[in-house]
Order: sequence, then C-alpha cells, then structure tokens
Amino acid sequence: MSRFFGTASDSDTESDVSEEEVQQRPTAVPTYTFSDDEEEQKRIVRSAKEKRFEELKDIIKLIKNYKKNKDLSKMLSSFEELTKAYQKALPVIAKEEKGVTPRFYIQCLVEVETFLNELWEDRDGRKNLSKNNSKSLSTLRQKMRKYVKDFEADVAKFKENPDEEEEDEEAEEKSEAESDEESEAEGPAAFRKSESETRTKPLPKVKPIAPEGDDSDDSYWDSDGEDETSSSDDDSKYANLKEKFLKVAGGDDDKKKEKKDRKDKEKAQRRKDREEEEELEMEGGDGWQVQGKATQAKPKMFAKDADINTGVVLKKLFEILAARGKKGTDRREQVEMLHELYTVSEANNLGIGIAVKVKFTIISAIFDYNPKICDAMKPEHWEKLLQCIAELLDLLNSRTDIIMGEHVSEDHEKLDQAEYDAEQDPSRRFFSVRGCMLTTVERMDEEFVKILKECDAHSNEYVERLKDETRVSAIIDSLQTYIERQSLPSELCRLYMRKIEHMYYKFDPNTIKQNNGESNVEKDTTLAVMDRLCRYIYVNDKEERIRPRAMLCHIYHYALHDEWYKARDLMLMSHLQETVHLLDPSTQILYNRTMVQLGLCAFRHGHIKEAHHALLDIQSSGRAKELLAQGLLLQRQHERTSEQEKIEKQRQMPFHMHINLELLECVYLVSAMLIEIPYMAAHESDARRRMISKSFHHQLKVSERQAVTGPPESMREHVVAASKAMRNGLWKQAHNFIINEKMNAKVWDLFYQADRVRTMLVRKIQEESLRTYLFTHSSVYDSLSMATLSKMFDLEQPTVHAIISKMVMNEELMASLDEPTQSVVMHRTEPSRLQSMSLQLADKLANLVDNNERILKIRQGPFGFSRGNQNVRFGDRPQYGNRQGQQGGGGNWQRRGGDNRDNRDNHRDNRDRHNN
Repeated sequence: MSRFFGTASDSDTESDVSEEEVQQRPTAVPTYTFSDDEEEQKRIVRSAKEKRFEELKDIIKLIKNYKKNKDLSKMLSSFEELTKAYQKALPVIAKEEKGVTPRFYIQCLVEVETFLNELWEDRDGRKNLSKNNSKSLSTLRQKMRKYVKDFEADVAKFKENPDEEEEDEEAEEKSEAESDEESEAEGPAAFRKSESETRTKPLPKVKPIAPEGDDSDDSYWDSDGEDETSSSDDDSKYANLKEKFLKVAGGDDDKKKEKKDRKDKEKAQRRKDREEEEELEMEGGDGWQVQGKATQAKPKMFAKDADINTGVVLKKLFEILAARGKKGTDRREQVEMLHELYTVSEANNLGIGIAVKVKFTIISAIFDYNPKICDAMKPEHWEKLLQCIAELLDLLNSRTDIIMGEHVSEDHEKLDQAEYDAEQDPSRRFFSVRGCMLTTVERMDEEFVKILKECDAHSNEYVERLKDETRVSAIIDSLQTYIERQSLPSELCRLYMRKIEHMYYKFDPNTIKQNNGESNVEKDTTLAVMDRLCRYIYVNDKEERIRPRAMLCHIYHYALHDEWYKARDLMLMSHLQETVHLLDPSTQILYNRTMVQLGLCAFRHGHIKEAHHALLDIQSSGRAKELLAQGLLLQRQHERTSEQEKIEKQRQMPFHMHINLELLECVYLVSAMLIEIPYMAAHESDARRRMISKSFHHQLKVSERQAVTGPPESMREHVVAASKAMRNGLWKQAHNFIINEKMNAKVWDLFYQADRVRTMLVRKIQEESLRTYLFTHSSVYDSLSMATLSKMFDLEQPTVHAIISKMVMNEELMASLDEPTQSVVMHRTEPSRLQSMSLQLADKLANLVDNNERILKIRQGPFGFSRGNQNVRFGDRPQYGNRQGQQGGGGNWQRRGGDNRDNRDNHRDNRDRHNN
C-alpha cells in the first residue's frame, strides 16, 4: 500500500499539529482588524467639474485606442460623443475654468486633426482602407475642420508650446514618487517584508494570542474552532485515508443537491429581507430604517461649529444633486436631506431666494422618487408633492421681486440675501432662480391623471383621490395669478388649457337656470369662464397647437349646457372635421367625445336627424368604447402588441370623465328608429331602397330570426319592439316600450331635466307614427278626416295639418287638402301591391339581360372579332356549313337585339308614366 493511504494514528496527528504550531507561532504575522465603518467603502461625492472632465477623458482614451487601430468608423462615433459631452460640460467650464477650454481637450483635437491630415495625404494607405473606413475618414475630416475653427486661438497657443502640460505632469509624478519613498523609509522594515510576502503568496491561517480582556474577536475564533471540530468529526467517519478519498456513487449528486438547497435558502432569506424593507418603507419608517450590507451611514449636514451661509448651503445642495439619478442612490434619503437643508436655511434666515431654490429642488426629487415614469405615484409622495408646490407658489405670490424661469441660467442666479440688501439700484433689486413652475404644475396634473387610472374606479380610494382635484385646481389658480403678473402669452395659453381641461366636462346647473331666467343670482358661470379662456387662446396661440383642443372643449361645454346652436355653429366654422385625421391621438379622442356630446345635445332639443348624423360614425364602427378611450376591446389573432397596448392604456380617460355607452347606444337606436321606420314604409316596394342605419337593421334582423319572441328585457329589445309597433301605426305600444320603468332607470333618468326629454320623445313618436300610417295605408283610403287622425294619434289638429302639408309639399304623399271638409283626398297615383311587384320583376329581368350582354362582350375578342370559329350570340342557333345562314343569323340577332332594347325602353317609359 502507498504511504499516502497509510493509516495515521492519533498521536502522529497530534505531534504534527503541535510541531506546526511551534513553527508558526514565532513567525506569526500581526493581523490588523478594521472597524465596520472603515471596511465599508465611503461614498465619494464628486463635483460637477470632476464628473464632466472624467467623461471627456474616457472618450479621449477611446479615441486614442481607435486611432492606433485605425478604426475610423468608431472614431467618428466617439468624436460625435466627445462634442456632445463637451457641450454638456460648457456651463461647468464657464463657471469653474472661467471659460478657458481644458488643455487636454485641445490636445486631443490637435492630435486627431494631425492624424487625419497624415492619413489623408497618404493616398496609397487610403486605397487600402475599407469602404466603411474610407467614408468615415472623409466625414470625420470635414466635421473636424468645421469644429476646430471654434478653437483656433487655443489650438495655435497649444502648438506653440505642446510640452508644457507634460512637463508639469512629470514634475507632479516625480514629487509624488519621492513622497512615497520617504513614507516607505519611515515605516518598519518588518512590516514592509510582511506586506511583500502577503502580496506574493497567501499566508496560512494562524491563531494569534489575543490580549487579556479583549473579547472583540471571540466569535471569529470560536467559529474556527467549530470548523476544526467538524473536520475532525468527518475524519472519524473513515477507517483510513483511502476510504476518505475514494469516489462514492451518488456523491456528486448529493453535493449538487446540498448546494442547490443552500442557494434556495439564501434566496428566500434575501427575499424576506427585501419584503421587510419594503414594508418599513410603506409604513413611513417611523424614524427606523433597516441597515443592509450596502446601506451607508447618513452623512451629517454641517459641522457643529460651521458658519452657515448661502455659499455653504448651495455647495451642500449641489453635492446632494450630484448623486441624483445614480445607481444605488437612496431617493428617500435625498428627499429627507433636502428637507433638512431647507430647515437649516430657514433657521439661519438665509432669505427667500435660497428657500425657493431648495423648495423647487425638493419638488424635483419627489418627482424622481418613482423609478418608472409609467407607474403612478404613491399616495404619501403625492400628498408631499401637493404640499410643496402649494408652499412654493405661496412664496412666489407673496413677493413681486422674485424672477423664476428657464431663461435664468445657473450662473446668473441671484439667491444671496446679503447681496439683495446691499443693492442700491431698485431695478436690479430682485432674486432670480432657475426653474419652470408651469412645467412642474403640468407634470403634477399628469401624475394626478395617472393616480386616478391606477385606482379601482368603483372603490372608495378613487373617490378619495378624486377629492384632490380641488387642491389641483387651487394650485392652477395660484399659478395663474403668478403668470398673469409676468404677462407671458405663450405660458398663459398653456396654463389656460390646463384649466379648461379640468372644467369642460363638468355640468353647471346654474348656467342653464340663469339662461332660462330661473336664477336671480348673478355670478360668473363656468360657461362665461370657458368663453373668456378660450377666446384668449384663439387670439394668442401662435403655434396653433393648443387652439384645436380649446375649440373642441368649448364646443363640448356648449353642448353639455344645451347651447345647441352655438355649439353647432362653432363646430361648422372650425372645419376641424376636415383636418382631425392630421392631429395627435389625444385630440382625435377629444373630437370623438365632442361629436358624441353634440349628438346628445341635438337629441335633447328634438333634432333627431342631426343627432343621428353626429352619432353615426362612432356607433356604426362598433368600437365606441375604444374610440372614446373608455376601454380596450379584445383583438383577434393578437393584432395589438404589448407595446401598443401599453400606449393605448396611457391614453384612456379617467372613469369620472366617461360617457355612458348604453345611453349613447339607446339615443342612437331611437334616432334611427324615428328616421328609418317612416322611410321603410314610404319605400316598401322600392327595390333600390337604401339603408340609413346598418346597426338598426341588424337588430331588426336578429329579432326576426328568433322563432319565439318574448317580452323585451334589454335596451335593444325594447327599441326593436317599439319599432315593430310603430311600423303598424300603434304609437301607444311604441311609447310604452320606449318609456317605462326599466328604460327610465337605465337611460332617461340620466338626462338633466328628464321629464322634458320624455315629453319630447313621446311627441316625436306620435308624429312619426302618423307619417308611417299615412305611407302604409294611403292606397287603401279615398280620403281621411284630419279630426279622426288627430284623435287616433292624440295630436292637435293644427299639428296634423302641418305634418300632412309638409308631406304633400315634399311630394312624399300624393294627396290634397280639402279645407271645407278638413280632410285629406288621396289621388291614388301609387301603384297597388300587384303592380309594384310586377314593376320589380320587370326591373330584375332588365338587369338580367344587361348582365348577359355584358358577359357576351367580355367573351368576344378585341375590336368585335370572335375568339373562336363561331360568332354565336345568346339566343342564336348556329347554322353550320352555311355562310349565308351565318350572316343571316348575325343579321337576325342584330335585329332581335335592337327590338329587345326598344321593348325595354318602351317598358321603362310606360312605368315612369304610370308612376307619375
């Protein structure tokens, strides 16, 4: 047996261990323990200059590498990135370097330009370049020549003394090396030796002798002892070393299983820790925070004895902002630090300028708290946001010497209270802060809409969140006061549009009461406010982007308050129906909503044809829900991608702005019924009768297909049942089907002044039933008494007289009015049922002959020649082998064909004469 697999006794192992300990103890390397604070990496806050310069230097390194490899395409893209990065760094250069371009940047430009010129002059080398590199070379050379013109003075200065910077760098490196050598010479030689050993090879694990009374590392050494005991227990399982190292079947599987179980446990523990952290974060923390491994200690704001002034606070503010957007940044901690900084500035009376600056930064940080822009903001953050915006607007409105806008650059900000107090010139005595409150309020409004979409529309949470609209409107009014003081028309148009979008869909009963003279209280109604805001946008919107939306909102508000003629005239004058397909999707949705509201307004006023025409496009498509942005319909065969679905969900309207789709469909079907039923009765025997409403005909056909028709239950069944009754002139049954308890609860009670709508509807049913009755039974009567008709349809006799007169004038009814007897005398010019069917048969036969002749012309060759050996027409009998017979047959066909055409023409003339 090999010596390696020999059995070792316990005494041998003990002696070996003791000898190793004796050998290692004298040469033990001193270990150094570090505290937890020193072990964790401290967070380095870099200035804006360092950040921008580092970005430039990284790109310059890439350009140098590409220059060595002669990869000109990548060099071109890197050069474009370099110019963009330099453009971003310009504010920092202007502030920190006083507008002087960094020397390393000029050096890079000079080197690249020299390289390109040398490569361009080398014609043989240029020919060997690839097509892509050759194209990139010419492009890069042109761009470089244009770009270097802006740095001519700096480039000339650099070319005069290109080694100046290198000498400085060498001197710095030399001084640093000398200082390192001195520090090494002062250190103990033993430590240097041990350090060099640790760098070359790993040290064996040695247990040093701990000093008395030091229990700080007991747990560490105890764990090592446990490991040793566990390893000795493992050794005791085997009789000798051979068994220990022999491969056992299934051993690898067991190890894999143990490894997998351990990973699962670690993953479950991490998930549990994450959930606990999220729970604490949702609860607000109550001042406590779970400190994970990567959590860093909260830095102190200022030292105890620090002199706090505007410059110190701004420096700390820029330090906090430098970490904004970086990976691993605690957004919640940033907001807390900004709040603390605001408290410090207020406690030290640093002035309103610094207060506005810090407060605006807090609002931006709250917006950034949500990592995904598509997700809604959490309720606690939303409350903080509203509070901060309201406080900032109060500060801005409390003073007239604060200028805030995007036109103010960071270099020209005036925030120091001392400078403000020292300024003697009243025209220059003001604070200037960079920022745009209008953009902030617009984003707040978008966040409000997202929060409403996120909530369940039928929950109490939606109602609670909807109550915040009062606060949002108050913030918009406060911002209106601030912007109106500055007199900026473009910003006022944007702000007025936001205000309009919060008003246009809201119904104000006082407006209708005041228009009807029922209200004696004179106040500024929503109709007057809308009119004033929209007129301002019509005049001052130069870009013509806001004007179409303002016009549609204006029309919607007019229609909502029963101003039918104003709404109709404004829609016709706007010509939006001609250009709406060119507008953005949100404006197209608003157009659809406006047309629907216009149709409902026309229906309330009794203009049935106008209502049907306005609702036709929306209802005939079968996608009213989708066109009004009130939900998504299921698509067949996955026509909509996930990205499209996400975009369409973002366009959806909040629930409180929805239009009742069942009411909309009912109004459309009732309007179609009142138009379609008299038309069907008037053209019952006309084969060329057209359909006015396809969806209404579809509902009638579905009802006719049913074998057994029960009492109506749904809204559609009620309208179909009323249509059948109205077709037979039974207006009372139609009235009962349309107006009953079910229909009132579903539809009619949803209207404002529902009784007035129901009265109008009954009147329209009576009138159209009378017209249908006259169309249907005019061929049966010689004359009809108007008094009898008035009693049958419960209408006043003048109304019956007016309806019949209009029908006679429009040549819908062939009759005359006999004034002495107050009766209608029928002229009996309408054909009977048998005559109408005969005329239909004649028309169908004529169409059949025309079709046959058209088919025969297609069978013939070009220029009238026959495709085959025979020239046979429909109805001719060919005569084979007889040329004269063929010619005679052809002549007979021409004669018969002419006779047939003459007969058809005579038949049509007789039919027209009979109709007249």
